[in-house]
Amino acid sequence: MKKSVFLLLTMIGSVSGFSQFKNIQLQKPKNAEYFYSQVEPSIFINPNNTNEIIAGSVMNDYYYSKDGGLTWKSKSIKSKRNGVNGDPCMLIDNQGYYYYFHLSNIDGQSLIGGMVCERSKTIKGCFRKEGHTIVNGKFHDKEWVALNPQNNHIYMTWTQFDAYDSKDTLMRSNILFSKSIDNGMTWSNPIDISFLSGDCQDNDLTAEGATPSVGVNGEIYVVWAKESKLYFNYSLDEGRTWLNKELEISTQKMGWVIDIPGLYRCNGLPVTAYDNSNSDYKGTLYVNWGDQRNGVDDTDIWIKKSNDGGKTWSKDIKVNGDNSKHHQFLSWLTVDQVTGYVYVMYYDRRNHNDNATEVYLSVSKDGGNSFDDYKISESPFYPNEKMFFGDYTNISVHNGVIRPIWTRLDDQKISLYTAIINQNDLEK
Repeated sequence: MKKSVFLLLTMIGSVSGFSQFKNIQLQKPKNAEYFYSQVEPSIFINPNNTNEIIAGSVMNDYYYSKDGGLTWKSKSIKSKRNGVNGDPCMLIDNQGYYYYFHLSNIDGQSLIGGMVCERSKTIKGCFRKEGHTIVNGKFHDKEWVALNPQNNHIYMTWTQFDAYDSKDTLMRSNILFSKSIDNGMTWSNPIDISFLSGDCQDNDLTAEGATPSVGVNGEIYVVWAKESKLYFNYSLDEGRTWLNKELEISTQKMGWVIDIPGLYRCNGLPVTAYDNSNSDYKGTLYVNWGDQRNGVDDTDIWIKKSNDGGKTWSKDIKVNGDNSKHHQFLSWLTVDQVTGYVYVMYYDRRNHNDNATEVYLSVSKDGGNSFDDYKISESPFYPNEKMFFGDYTNISVHNGVIRPIWTRLDDQKISLYTAIINQNDLEK
């Protein structure tokens, strides 16, 4: 779709509520325990059966669909041994296992204890197998995983705090890595892959936002943010060895902590994705983030890419196509591993002069060089700055089947949505 046509549709949509794509609400489980259920969602399409989709949200809620996301069932999961404390990350591997990764909560101590891997043999989420990464008395936060498609090994990265929210300069934050070679049941001893540590105050001086991705030959690539910069490290031997010191690959002006009017808090933490498809852009590594280089009233979404495993990088490429002084924020990036198309979703206020917030999807068919924008939410919402809104959205794409997931916050009402989108629909 050409942007001139899109802009016309956007103007129509902002006036009449017109939407190109059907939005589907995911109902929270009947036994959901937490007021902030349905923030920080994660979603994953089964690459072997795109009718199967799983999702998770804070703190311990699980959703699944067998009809491509048209209808959903939900429940809250338990972890008797390690507890559940949010930051869900979903995965389906090549052997048909369904995974729900989350933070632990051991003896009522949130963030202490590490990460938990819940595994099920069925999409219904009978999570009876648990793998646990580490117990060392420190604080652990914001885990994410990537699957090696060649051998089904799982790689995880996250932030370790010596003491969360401590102002003691001796207390540090670092990026850790661990892997599982047995479908998530056991995990390697975590190793620190960040030479440059951060503070522990959960701000721009803290090392956070590490997301892994896997290259065509099993390389592991990780990017994170700290002190208004993006840092990069990689391993060519399944995580046994890494660069002795991470590389600085971009400046994140104003830092990863971002102020957005009407939000309790917001961030521009990076997301990585690698193109393993057979497209012309196979072998491209992408990094996506948000920042306020254009001003505190004009947050934008960016990517940069590397075609040589991170040795050299492109210039920063702006994703959102508007040139207005409005906010785009909380983005997530993925690559369709069949077509090589790049997808970035985010919240957007381009059509409004107040805090009305919509959801947009930007799509690139030329390896991230250019993007077309699509409004995918049916109506805007107005968040509440006194209520926690979550720290991320998510999107999963496979062979043209596109399923984003996002949280709405209508004043004090939190809800969770996906949209039914297929690449063919975007090209009409």
